[in-house]
Amino acid sequence: MTARAFSTHKLKARLGEMIPEVQAKLSQIKKEHGNKVIEEVKVNQIIGGMRGMTGLIYETSKLSPTEGIRYRGHSLDEIMEKAPTFVKGGSPAPEGILWLLLTGDYPTQTELDDIVVDMKERSYIPPETIKLIQSFPADMNPMAQFSMGMLACQGMSTFAAQYREGLAKTKYWEAMFDDCINVIAKSSKVAALVFNNVYKHGQDLPTFEDDKLDFGAKFSHMLGWDNEEMHELMRLYIVLHMDHEGGNVSAHANRLAGSALSDPYLAFSSCLNGLAGPLHGLANQECLRWYLEILDKYGKHWNKDDIIEHVHTTFDSGRVVPGYGHAVLRKTDPRFTHQLEFGLTHFPEDNLIQLVKACHEVIPELLPKIKPAIANPYPNVDACSGALLMHFDLHQVDFYTVLFGVSRSYGVMASLLWDRALGLPIERPNSVTVEGLLQKCQTLE
Repeated sequence: MTARAFSTHKLKARLGEMIPEVQAKLSQIKKEHGNKVIEEVKVNQIIGGMRGMTGLIYETSKLSPTEGIRYRGHSLDEIMEKAPTFVKGGSPAPEGILWLLLTGDYPTQTELDDIVVDMKERSYIPPETIKLIQSFPADMNPMAQFSMGMLACQGMSTFAAQYREGLAKTKYWEAMFDDCINVIAKSSKVAALVFNNVYKHGQDLPTFEDDKLDFGAKFSHMLGWDNEEMHELMRLYIVLHMDHEGGNVSAHANRLAGSALSDPYLAFSSCLNGLAGPLHGLANQECLRWYLEILDKYGKHWNKDDIIEHVHTTFDSGRVVPGYGHAVLRKTDPRFTHQLEFGLTHFPEDNLIQLVKACHEVIPELLPKIKPAIANPYPNVDACSGALLMHFDLHQVDFYTVLFGVSRSYGVMASLLWDRALGLPIERPNSVTVEGLLQKCQTLE
């Protein structure tokens, strides 16, 4: 048995054991509690983007207002301590966290080694797809190129082919399995091709002297960075950005398209198109630009009074401080904490990292004084990621959302696989016109 077949067999077999148990539990919930009311829906939630409404089953992660994101019940602090790594005491292995998202368990070292080989073999991109990506205009948005590049791989979909031939509903997840893992494996290579197309005049990807590179190190290599610190940062970045429960735009877009039985390539393209929006995936770029404004204005010898002044200037101009605040969290985002710790550990003298640290010390106390109604004055994940990338001179800020998309592939594909395993139906919520909403409100008076 090849390494690929072995690792695929073990992971798929584990899922085959788990899925009937969760299916039975869901069936029991529906049978015994299907007509119970679990919460009320307010008019402001209907108008306000359904914020806070419970409306989805999403198995792989859950966001806590006080603890941050948990992957299968495991906090990021626990993951940083217990997850398998490629460097002793280093960043978690993304492939290991994929195993965790799918099964709820960490892989053994043998299982991790096998899935690394498996992902490498699954990353194949046909020559015609490579040629297509290299034909895109260099000034086309990198996320548009990334989405189109992933769509161009759709002809390799196992699920689409088997569905056309006739596939029992109970077998959907098995057909989805290869596609979901393949989408993740191919995402980094497509992204690297886009990077070269936009920033390196369409040159070919570098060759691989070390064919045993893991996903994060291989991605870093394809982008042109070969030092171990960058490999470790890429692993950390992928793990921290890979999942954030199911209601955010990218995860929900993926799940919504998938609910129509669109194959994983089509669903992931929907995910990327949502992630490309300024209100979702562009926040880290905006935050980095805000830090650079401080450096441009005050120079490298800035101080905390300069930060306070710039915060006031930002609010006086009608803007908000990017990277601070979160729709759900009510504390410092653990993803921010772990990124800042990485920077302070590996390059503590970096001026931009020191600025991020100083802002963290100043802004959470300052914001409530300027805007007392603010619910969360603490930094989120976007408040540090750009500064880390800039340390390695990855200054192409328009590509940052592509990095986010590669990371997010892990979470949304793991969740999509479980959607099909649980037989979740097509999404079809009710809608209402403004006049219809008014009439409903008046009947309640």
